[in-house]
Amino acid sequence: MPELPEVEALKDFLTENLVGHEIVRVLPVAISVLKTYEPPVSALEGHEVTAVHRHGKFLDLETADGPHLVTHLARAGWLHWKDELPSGMPRPGKGPLALRVALETGAGFDLTEAGTQKRLAVYLVQDPGQVPGVARLGPDPLADDFDERRFTALLKDERRQLKGALRDQSLVAGVGNAYSDEILHAARMSPFKLASSLTPEETTRLYEALRTTLTDAVERSRGLAAGRLKAEKKSGLRVHGRTGEPCPVCGDTVREVSFSDSSLQYCPTCQTGGKPLADRRLSRLLK
Repeated sequence: MPELPEVEALKDFLTENLVGHEIVRVLPVAISVLKTYEPPVSALEGHEVTAVHRHGKFLDLETADGPHLVTHLARAGWLHWKDELPSGMPRPGKGPLALRVALETGAGFDLTEAGTQKRLAVYLVQDPGQVPGVARLGPDPLADDFDERRFTALLKDERRQLKGALRDQSLVAGVGNAYSDEILHAARMSPFKLASSLTPEETTRLYEALRTTLTDAVERSRGLAAGRLKAEKKSGLRVHGRTGEPCPVCGDTVREVSFSDSSLQYCPTCQTGGKPLADRRLSRLLK
């Protein structure tokens, strides 16, 4: 799933390639991707893109005197830029293509989604705050005003485990499964530690790991073309998706805890005092 760093990089890429250009055609190939119906997607046609924004993991294309095109790429969605879009009409139901946006130059982008779980979402709204997922977002962890005091206040009464708390978009916007693993590894904390149990020193450590991990990932992705962002994300991860490999910090074997629809990775030496976590739902540290 694209998370804050990849969506931030996509925002920068689209700002460079879209702003100042006119949208001449919007083709919804998979109708299920559209989560709003008024105004219709054709309302974008004839409008110039004036800005591209990021709200957590949402991309927001703003147009002059027109609606916003807001997209959430979900788990298996992606944006593919093309300097020259294929001619002709794409065939519905054939392949992963969900939506195509064409510019007056002949360039544009495709939104695609792999797999059978169709969660890619596209909204056409006058204000991005009308999108329910955007409306409920918590603060952006890379915002200038997101200081340690604010982070401490968020966690003060938070009785969930750190892994779940970091992934809650209404608590902190933009962090998903992969970067929550990376943040907790950098902070040297168990994913199952209760957020409300953190000492002041641990809160400082987690805050610094959150900001540094995301900032570093954004910098690695900056300036890359859209097609290279997935590979860059994978290459920069230290524990997520690296079950069985040596931890780059201590050399211990990276372990995994599997759930019904996801998994987490961690280093026992760095994060859990050398104790492996039980690999079952609602796991606890093995005694």
